[in-house]
Formats: sequence, C-alpha cells, structure tokens
Amino acid sequence: MTTSLSLADARRIALAAQGFASRIPSQVGAAQLRRTVDRLSLFQIDSVNVLTRAHYLPAFSRLGIYDRALLERDAWGPKSGRRLFEYWAHEASLLPMDLHPLLRWRMAKAERGETGYVALRRFAGERRVEADAVLARIAADGPLAAADFENGSSRSGWWEWSDTKHALEYLFWAGRITTATRRGSFARLYDLTERVIPAGVLGLPTPNAATAQRMLIERSARALGVATAADLRDYFRLKPAEGDPAIASLVEEGVLEPVEVEGWSQKAWLHREAAKPRRIRGAALLAPFDPLIWERSRTERLFGFRYRIEIYVPQPLRTHGYYVLPFLLDEALVARVDLKADRQDGVLRAQRITLERDAPLDTREHLVTELERMAAWLGLGALLLGEIVVAQ
Repeated sequence: MTTSLSLADARRIALAAQGFASRIPSQVGAAQLRRTVDRLSLFQIDSVNVLTRAHYLPAFSRLGIYDRALLERDAWGPKSGRRLFEYWAHEASLLPMDLHPLLRWRMAKAERGETGYVALRRFAGERRVEADAVLARIAADGPLAAADFENGSSRSGWWEWSDTKHALEYLFWAGRITTATRRGSFARLYDLTERVIPAGVLGLPTPNAATAQRMLIERSARALGVATAADLRDYFRLKPAEGDPAIASLVEEGVLEPVEVEGWSQKAWLHREAAKPRRIRGAALLAPFDPLIWERSRTERLFGFRYRIEIYVPQPLRTHGYYVLPFLLDEALVARVDLKADRQDGVLRAQRITLERDAPLDTREHLVTELERMAAWLGLGALLLGEIVVAQ
C-alpha cells in the first residue's frame, strides 16, 4: 500500500535530509565539514566568482562561518590526507573518496568513447595518439594546467588550445588524470590519478556498473529524503537505463518506499531511514548550485518557488539579477538576493532583494542577519543593501 505525504511533510523530510534540521554550530571543525560532505555526497564546482566559488557555499548554508582552508586541505592538500576528489558527478564536483569506486564504470565508458561530447569521444579513437602524448607529458613533467602546453599548443604543434583542453578533459573523464590542485584564477592542474588519489582508495574493489548505480541511487535517496525517479537519477546524472533498475532493486530490498506526495503528479520514493521532523527552524542563503534547489522543477514542486539563474541573460532582460541566492527561512523560500562580493571596497553588496509575496513580516530582519554573517565569513567589513522589492 502506497503511503501519502502532505506537501509540508515532504518539504520537511527533504530539508532534514539536506542537513537543515540541525542548529548552526557555534564552532565548525573538520569533522562537521566532513559530515556535511558525506550527507550531501558532493559539492558542485562552478567557475563564477562574483560572490565566492560555488563549492564553498553549501557548507556555509548548513554550518555557518567555517574556515574554507579546511575544505581546500581535504580537496587539494597532501595526498596522504586527501578526503575529496574531483570528477563529473552531478556536474564537475568535489566528492568523498569512498565514491571513487562507484564512478569507475563511468570512467571506463569515457575511456572507450561511449560518453561525453563528440570532441571528447574522438580522443578515445582516431585521436588517441594525441591523448597519449598529453598523458606522457604529464607523466614526465608533473602537474600541468591546459595553459602549460605552450599556451595551448603541444610541442609537436598537433593542436590548438581547444584541442589540448579536449584531450585533457578526455583523460579526466576516463580517470587517467585528475586534479592535483588549483592555481591562479582556479585553473585545474592535472596529474596522473595514481599520484593524487591515495593507494588505499585506488585499491578498493571496483563494483560492476549495476551495483555501483544502485549504490549511487541509494546515496541520492539519502540526500534527498523523498524524491521522484527523475530526481534520484539527476543527483548523479544517471540515465533512465542506469537509474531505473537501481530504483527497482532498492524498492525490492525495502530501502525505498513508494509514496504519493500531495500535488505531485509523479510517483515518489521515500528512503526508509529518512527523518520526519515535525518542524524546521532556521535561515540560510542558498547557492544557485546547492543540491536542495539545483533541480529547478523539484524546487517548484517542493516550495512553489520558480527559480532560474540569469547569468547568461542580457542585463536588461534579467528579472532578479546576475548571481541570485534564494533565501530559506524555516520551511519556505521567502526571498532572493542578487549578491556581489566587492573585494576592492570590502563590501558585500546585496544589489537587489526580492521578497516573495507571502514572505513573513520578519523576513528582512532574518535576511540581514544572514547577510551580515556571510560578509563576516568572506572577510568583508560592510554590508550594503540595495533596492528591496516585493515579487509581483
């Protein structure tokens, strides 16, 4: 018999699964940060730095002020102490090391040229010699960025900048190289995987694809709490043929329970260990790539909140701003803020604040508190509030 959930219950389950049912700790250490990464299974990476890099923000949303160096050390510190690695998961992501074996089937597909965009797949076949030359150069010279290949051209003159980058990305997707560290404007330095990933991780058994996909779906279900099949697949970008058999297997095992959520037209699944709090209290600014809201249709289903990032929209056509963070207050998304870290002037600029029509009267007060917390975390001495409007 299928259980029915109210929309409010589903929302609380989702928020708890994402780590919003706990109070912000007074002090954040490595252990709290690692628990957050494990709970979410990944931090999405994005290159936009108008506020701060996207992978830093989910931990701030759940933990408050923390030392970003803790995350950097786990991601790009000495090999012996590494806790995270980079790979394509939801998108480019930082992931806990124990997920490495679960993504090797994707690496193997990439190496055979069975996944990725067309220009990348060519390096598995007709342009394999060029990929091998790039790999040999890294093996000989150590960590290199794309720009280190003589400004984008190999010593042999075989390819231009874009071809060098395609070859590197092919090797990255195939798991032959990975990110050793980042430098300058966050440029990725590639090195041989065995020189970056600890031997104990590389030595872990490699499950077959079906087993790995089932384990990834289970991680998705834990992180989402309650979700449709499309939501579960989207978390690690699994195709229906990869994700649906995994869902069926987990249902048969009793790990996932079928539920009907009020107002949802699609069947949903509840993780059997999902917490079901009676209420959620708290406030958080959410990155555009936060896993609570990155799947926009799910955001609308859960919160009745239509959210689109407008970075690529021409300025005159933007509705809410360039880099807009939704504001979570208790169990609702009640506002959105176009934010910019003005590092030169030491100011966090809330360039435009849009309140939802049904936002509580104290929304502005809570929002300012969170903005002040963010300014302090980013080392900015002041907060400057711009225009405040109410959504139409």
